[in-house]
Amino acid sequence: MSQNFEIRREVVLNATPEEVFAAVTSGTGGWMFPSDLDPGVGSEGPDDPTVVAWEPPQKFAVRQEGPDGWFNALEYLIEAREGGTAALRYVHSGIFTDDWDAQYDGADKHTTFYLHSLGQYVQYFAGRAATYITTAGPDTSTGPGAMATLRGALGLTDTSAAGDAVSVDVPGFGTVDGVVDYLTPHFIGIRTADALYRFYGRNAFGGTVDAAHHLFTAGADQKKSQDAWKSWLDNAFA
Repeated sequence: MSQNFEIRREVVLNATPEEVFAAVTSGTGGWMFPSDLDPGVGSEGPDDPTVVAWEPPQKFAVRQEGPDGWFNALEYLIEAREGGTAALRYVHSGIFTDDWDAQYDGADKHTTFYLHSLGQYVQYFAGRAATYITTAGPDTSTGPGAMATLRGALGLTDTSAAGDAVSVDVPGFGTVDGVVDYLTPHFIGIRTADALYRFYGRNAFGGTVDAAHHLFTAGADQKKSQDAWKSWLDNAFA
């Protein structure tokens, strides 16, 4: 049965309103799904939603509509704060058509991680374009212990915490030396000098353990990198 939902967040980001607006509209790809937008109301955005508000650097909103009243909408309200920071009020609203509680729980937890990644981007990589790679884990990553398996593959333990150093060898890609910037039972974030690596424990929401990384090195080979991480995930859950 279809039912409306709304997820609200307010975060303070270590960036100017102009930098935040650019990060969520310019296709630099440091936070969620990289995609270039043509400025102005009515233009097309990620997954072809319609831009319904374009007021740089204070407001940006998109809305996607489908049959039977279905819609999905994102709104960003940005205000300057003291010390060169910005407050972002974020609203994600729409309609879930199946298992409302599970979908809402998943979307709510994903939102917290997405906005954290936005904060990491504007603080460490503002203005830098990303090569975006994403890959799903194998069917063997759907079980309840899948995130524990992933932690082990990343060299993390039960006592690991955000701020810990991490080093991961990915054949065909290279060695990832960085710091854990996000760590919960459902999500892991690793930041290096030239990338944001993101892992999603969607096994908790009926899916697989997935990876979506933002590579800021100029000339990064998207297909080669994606294939390497796909192989790494497959081997981690072999």
